[in-house]
Amino acid sequence: MKNLSQVESKIGVQFKDKTLLDQIFVHRSYLNENDGKASNERLEFLGDAVLELVVTDHLYTSFPKLDEGVLTNYRSALVRGTNLADVAEKIGLGDHLYLSRGEDASGGRKKHYILANTVEAMIGAIYLDQGYEVSKKFIHKWVIATLDNIIKEGLYLDAKTHFQEKAQEELSTTPHYEVLDEEGPDHDKTFTIGAFLGGEKVGEGQGSNKQEAEQNAAHSALKNKGWV
Repeated sequence: MKNLSQVESKIGVQFKDKTLLDQIFVHRSYLNENDGKASNERLEFLGDAVLELVVTDHLYTSFPKLDEGVLTNYRSALVRGTNLADVAEKIGLGDHLYLSRGEDASGGRKKHYILANTVEAMIGAIYLDQGYEVSKKFIHKWVIATLDNIIKEGLYLDAKTHFQEKAQEELSTTPHYEVLDEEGPDHDKTFTIGAFLGGEKVGEGQGSNKQEAEQNAAHSALKNKGWV
């Protein structure tokens, strides 16, 4: 078991169950080469639900005059994989992951979908170990705190539509998307998709379905082109 006191200090949570803390970082690939640990997938499943509830409650309470459509866009931007991956990088979660040798060699510690899933697993673990209020505090500090920038930068808007409009306006071309990679079993796939302008890949994104991955790729492309 790793010494994760640095992580606890960073997030301001002291785990009672250190085994639960350790499990946050166990990617499923690690189990192909090692025994004795459980993957973080069940924690991720739980954390996803807690995250959704806390974010929805905050948006509903904080923006009483906004309609459902805008609130949904705000929520989607907050829980999007790229946003959660940014949170993971701020905390430094990638350094502590248990990965297979192959996944590690292929840059797994920096893959957005792995980092995003680790944040959800952390939320699930905090909920189990500390309860709802502490997990809510964590989500507010690390996830909901990004909302002001999301609104300021327009990151809640439909990225694919925005990217297409900018590409046609600036370059008189229409973007297209290509699947670069698929990982995982059929019931739990992760897609990596590239956003292209002509033959040039200008963005890349991951997601649990192609639509999410395309949105993340479009966000990446907008950022890379300076069109945000």
